[in-house]
Amino acid sequence: MATTTRRERPVRPLVTLALLVIGLVAALVAGERWSDASLTPQLALDLEGGTEVILRPVATTGEDVTDAAIAQAIDIIRQRVDASGVAEAEITSQGGSNIVVGLPGTPSEETLRLVKESAQLVFRPVLVVANPEPYDPTAVADPTVPTDDAAVGDGATDEGATGTEDGAGTADQVSKAATGEGDGGSGDSGSGDSATPANPSDLSWLTADLTTQLNELDCTDPANLVGGASRVGDPNAGFVTCAVDGTAKYALGPVEITGDLVSSASSGLRVTAQGAITNERVVNLEFNSEGTRIFADTTERLLSLEAPRNQFAIVLDGLVISAPQVNSVIPDGGAEISGNFTTAAANTLARQLNFGSLPLTFEVQSEEQISATLGDEQLQRGLLAGLIGLILVGLYSLGQYRALGFVTIASLVVAGALAFLTITVLSWVQGYRLSLPGVAGLIVAIGITADSFIVYFERIKDELREGRPLAAAVDAGWSRAKRTILASDAVSLLAAVVLYFLAVGGVRGFAFTLGLTTVIDLIIVFLFTHPVMLLLSRRRFFAEGHRFSGLDPSLLGARSRYVGRGKVREPEPAAGAPQPVAAGVGDWMTIAERKAAQRAAAGEHAQAEGKDA
Repeated sequence: MATTTRRERPVRPLVTLALLVIGLVAALVAGERWSDASLTPQLALDLEGGTEVILRPVATTGEDVTDAAIAQAIDIIRQRVDASGVAEAEITSQGGSNIVVGLPGTPSEETLRLVKESAQLVFRPVLVVANPEPYDPTAVADPTVPTDDAAVGDGATDEGATGTEDGAGTADQVSKAATGEGDGGSGDSGSGDSATPANPSDLSWLTADLTTQLNELDCTDPANLVGGASRVGDPNAGFVTCAVDGTAKYALGPVEITGDLVSSASSGLRVTAQGAITNERVVNLEFNSEGTRIFADTTERLLSLEAPRNQFAIVLDGLVISAPQVNSVIPDGGAEISGNFTTAAANTLARQLNFGSLPLTFEVQSEEQISATLGDEQLQRGLLAGLIGLILVGLYSLGQYRALGFVTIASLVVAGALAFLTITVLSWVQGYRLSLPGVAGLIVAIGITADSFIVYFERIKDELREGRPLAAAVDAGWSRAKRTILASDAVSLLAAVVLYFLAVGGVRGFAFTLGLTTVIDLIIVFLFTHPVMLLLSRRRFFAEGHRFSGLDPSLLGARSRYVGRGKVREPEPAAGAPQPVAAGVGDWMTIAERKAAQRAAAGEHAQAEGKDA
């Protein structure tokens, strides 16, 4: 039974590649006009310069700072910087006593603050919430307490405290609580300064001194909204501080949970008990085993208290970043913080909870702008090296494959354009920055990409030596070459992935560009090089094996081939090509034997012409 083969349509993959390139260009042009995109990639610290911050770590326990503590601090700072979207930052230890943080370009104030934060993350119970302005107890009117919209629970849906009727709602009640005149609620000793607090939520923590501090604290003053080691407070005593945005001030009980007990935190959309996804942003919080036990006891106690003492404050670097109320006992260590979160606010809170437990506080020794360590000159030299490599590969391709070498050059140009556009888009969308090791990865990729073309072309030449016509040789050569190309690129991609996750600093930049260009190599070979070869195989110049096409069967040492029904196809040499001398009809010769036979045939031809003359 006769079989039919599906005819390949080379135009379709070429159109797909063209649409991909046009889409990237259109995205960049639109981003430059209506957003903050640039038509060139952002450069890393070694090529552009940036900001350098030198931090001196100070142990919160007063002990000497160990190398292990500094290493842990560097790891967490690196995670914070990466999570903030800044790529190619350099974070190193200096002399075993300082931490040097180099941020490329002009980092935002939020990023700089994230680096400098001591990040002592703790959970304290809320005793009192008050308006941010200072309070004069002799004033006639009492300022009402602002509310906190966040809630926490397994499936919390309620909002936070909504007014002064639910609990300690006025500054006058602050004074009453401090002197034991309030109703106290569950677990209160209600006896003022002389009483021993029964639990962290006991209003006995609110001493007269603490009340005075709360009344005098002005959270509208920006100076009081700067966190630091001096604002962390005594973990075993009551504490007065501001909300990080300055909208409220808090009197808090002692620390119940420290940041190192937080296992993980993530933000996302709320999922109901029935599995439905809502549009409400929440932050999911997980504790380790010890944190789970403590948090279960804490939520059980807070659930029975009135507002605002049914809230716990999440305090980062001495400022309250969130104060959700407890809606249910949480025995499994998995809490869901809900409220009027925006996407950015939920992501920020999750990031702070994830990376908020540094073992040290920091003193900023210096902060200064630094120039590029390599600068434009080194970048130009790197690009020049890449251009020279590209030219050498092109010359080799033209010498080895003649006209077919132009396919190699065109493929490399398209691959370079696609790599440039991809890196530029990543710089805009993901904050990626190109470093000198990244440039080295791009240069190495020239050889990887050219290797794929060589494998493909050599397979085609092997098929031509077997006596197949060019169209059949392209099909058969592609079916064999693509397996080799896929295997080779898979190894390169695997090496790049392993190197990226195991390395740090500039080496990751090299691994990233190496992996990216490996993927681009596959795209180019499948969507450009092979379709172009299919189109060229239909052109007379290549199909008939012109001597300058690089696909002349006679120059390749093609042999006769049995084609069925007792017929043998002999290769037809191109016009003007020297006739190779075969060892016998149908005999197979090595490359060296074929070249020797060609030289001998050319010599005999020259001698014959001399005799005729």
